[in-house]
Amino acid sequence: MDILRFITAGSVDDGKSTLIGRLLYDSKSIMIDHLEAIERQTKNREDGEIDLALLTDGLRAEREQGITIDVAYKYFSTPKRKFIIADAPGHIQYTRNMVTGASNSELIIILVDARHGVIEQTRRHSIIASLLNIPHVVVAVNKMDLVEYSEEVYNNILKDYASLAEQLGLKNVTYIPISALNGDNIVDESKLLPWYKGDTLLNYLENVSLADDINLKNARFPVQYVIRPQTEQLHDYRGYAGKIISGIYKVGDAVTVLPSGEMSRINMIELGGKKVKEAFAPQSVVIHLRHDVDVSRGDVIVKDEDLPKIEQQIEVLLCWMDNKPLVAGNKYLLQINSSRVRCVVKSIDYKLDVNTLEKGLSPEKAGLNDIIRATIKTAQPIAYDSYQKLRVNGGAILIDETSNVTVGACMIQ
Repeated sequence: MDILRFITAGSVDDGKSTLIGRLLYDSKSIMIDHLEAIERQTKNREDGEIDLALLTDGLRAEREQGITIDVAYKYFSTPKRKFIIADAPGHIQYTRNMVTGASNSELIIILVDARHGVIEQTRRHSIIASLLNIPHVVVAVNKMDLVEYSEEVYNNILKDYASLAEQLGLKNVTYIPISALNGDNIVDESKLLPWYKGDTLLNYLENVSLADDINLKNARFPVQYVIRPQTEQLHDYRGYAGKIISGIYKVGDAVTVLPSGEMSRINMIELGGKKVKEAFAPQSVVIHLRHDVDVSRGDVIVKDEDLPKIEQQIEVLLCWMDNKPLVAGNKYLLQINSSRVRCVVKSIDYKLDVNTLEKGLSPEKAGLNDIIRATIKTAQPIAYDSYQKLRVNGGAILIDETSNVTVGACMIQ
């Protein structure tokens, strides 16, 4: 059974908490004791309804107490698929939180209040989805009950958002009219929306194809661990363990180890302790090479005919996540997959307005939640692909050397 990771985004009071609560409640993914606790504290107890927003509003309560929360995750499953919901706050001052939650998501649900239509926050969330190259976008037009389930209102919002999606280059956009409060089109089809002929939200989430999102063309295998048992039974055993992040590997393939450039061939592939002739993303395997070449953690094994870029100076789109500002000349650790190297931020080229995509003048520094274009120079060459081409090998993080805190999320250009 595969897993779909998705994030929800919406303006204040667009019904994000209610939507997540409704998905959990209607899919029967709430523990009985949790449900009983919600029933005891529900705000709508007098009319017998459960306030589903309370299932996620613990996050809001903690934030009001001044507790720092990056992203809260909710888990549920149906007979068809498992789900991980990244629940990140949508305010502009929490841009870093949304970037964190969206970076590993295959799908984003953007809530639009049917009464207000496409607004500035809708645009900002869509821009972030575009920058992070999220494969699937669902525009959930919520609170249809407050506009009398009007097809005309829905079609006007669809038209407005379609124009925005085209401008941003968003792909695979799906539109669903819903009422999270009443459960219309969340799990079950709504009789109040007879003009809508598409899937319910849960049905779409269960059936959206993820196979096409896995790149099987560009073979990339970052080495996480070198296995050397050095026992009498396995005296000559040398295996390179890791996860194939993209592509297909077969026994006999000619490969190159980067960044050293040493060449060899695949001698054996182990999957789950058994020998196999081929393996593909996203499987975790142990690869054995024919020649005794120098391979260590952080190296990338790729096929000879398809090499990534290998450079020491890269251009990145960077979301700054630290309270301490970023200044050109600052030194950090850059981590891309299992590779970690020292680096210096040479320059800040411009600041990106996440509401308009306008490029501001080159700032002297970047503050918390700023998205900037920067030039980074690494101490050793790194093997990478552009984020837009291959998301799994084009994303990186900046780490403070002294505190070991992640201070920046990078999308290599």
